[in-house]
Amino acid sequence: MNTLPPPTDPVSLPVRDPRAPDLVLDYADMHALVADLALPGDASMYVMSAMETSRELIRHSYYRYEFATVAVTHSLFALEHVLAERLATNEPLHDLIERATDAGLITAGLAAELHRSRLLRDKLTQGAESSAALRPLRAVAMVRAVFDAVSLLLRPAPAEEATAADVGGAQPEGGLAQLWEDHLLALFPDGFRGVDFDGVDLVLLDADVAGLVQRELNGGLDASSIAHLWGCIADLDKIVPLINEEYCTSYFTKLRTMAQVAAAPYIPTAT
Repeated sequence: MNTLPPPTDPVSLPVRDPRAPDLVLDYADMHALVADLALPGDASMYVMSAMETSRELIRHSYYRYEFATVAVTHSLFALEHVLAERLATNEPLHDLIERATDAGLITAGLAAELHRSRLLRDKLTQGAESSAALRPLRAVAMVRAVFDAVSLLLRPAPAEEATAADVGGAQPEGGLAQLWEDHLLALFPDGFRGVDFDGVDLVLLDADVAGLVQRELNGGLDASSIAHLWGCIADLDKIVPLINEEYCTSYFTKLRTMAQVAAAPYIPTAT
């Protein structure tokens, strides 16, 4: 098995893995390899987290060759989750891909590439392949197929688009409850605990909005809580443009959407 010896100096800075000498000139060039792997803004936080992790694993395969293979297998978490939600069934990934292809949600060519990733995952599980199975460039292509598939699967069906047009943008019944369920599944952004932007503590803001949304779902807000909620929305408007990390930006953007939906019943009627 092709492995690297364990590091002898735990405090030394990482160096380029010698197994991919011709990949890029230096680590900064790894950014270009994954630049077009754009996260879909309408994905759940679980899917966003899995996809961003996959992308970052490829970037860091500059230091550890095996990360490229792990990136592909990790991206399948997002794919399987989105497929199961879109098709409303929990089946093995192979069957989910086939169902999506038959339904015209993804192309046959894209399905073939997804099956290659799935087969690689199965071989790793069975011990038939090692975590050094893929070169980073091949991993980029396979992860890109997952990103493309997820983007296609998140598109609303034609009937859903028509319904949205008919209601003129009205908030569907149960919308806040669904946003709350999605929020409960989302992980708070790593590295941002104890961080504040322009005097706004992110953890406290997150907790305040969550408490107010719960109160709205459990019977409604009083005048003091409504004022507090609008203050949270103002803080979110202030801090979201200041965040320079993609997952964290998405997390607090979705938090703002949930806060606005909770506040919507309390917007004074125009006279």
